[in-house]
Amino acid sequence: MLCRRALICCLVLASALFAAAETHYKAHISVGAHGGIGLSKVSFAPSVKQSWANGLTGGISVRYAEERHVGVLAELNFVQRGWKENFEEAPLDYTRTLNYISLPIMTHIYFGSRRVKCFFNLGPEFSYMISESTSANFDYNDPLSSPDWPQKARMTEQLATPVHNKFDYGICAGFGVEFYLRPRHSAYLEARYYYGLGNIFPSSKADTFGASRNMTLAVTLGYNFRLR
Repeated sequence: MLCRRALICCLVLASALFAAAETHYKAHISVGAHGGIGLSKVSFAPSVKQSWANGLTGGISVRYAEERHVGVLAELNFVQRGWKENFEEAPLDYTRTLNYISLPIMTHIYFGSRRVKCFFNLGPEFSYMISESTSANFDYNDPLSSPDWPQKARMTEQLATPVHNKFDYGICAGFGVEFYLRPRHSAYLEARYYYGLGNIFPSSKADTFGASRNMTLAVTLGYNFRLR
């Protein structure tokens, strides 16, 4: 009788552990959409006086999680990058906008309660520039002809040089908070930073710039729906 009870207890315990394991490793797949604004610069060497340029960002996402606190997040985004020249007191304006289609693939780490979770995203991002545009109130092909051009020496080659490398790659990292409105519906807010490892301009010893790397800080608001 005692062995029988012990066997029954073992079976019940094993069933409970198996159910817990099933719950722990049950896969969750979510799809979503997001949009927001970004601030961009380009890390030039030699340096260029610049300010943050405004841009838009948005896209769709797929998130897969099999562990309780770790998953994988992939996105397909439209991202505006570039830079804005800083002329200090001079009444000049120049902004270069670079439009990219980007694919970040990141590790998604999350923790918190059933209603509110904080998360951290980290991984590589690959981008391809589909177009570029320039907004200026002077002739940037011949900037020295402008009567308002600053007397102090400054770099000018970047003003009219077209982007040479349309393919870009780098590292992105983000932190945010997700609110579960219903078990399958959630909204989230994320701040993310991207640092490019590739150069948009030629970077050989004979070229003007040894480095010209994209940098973007974006804030997005998104919505997720869990498929299962």
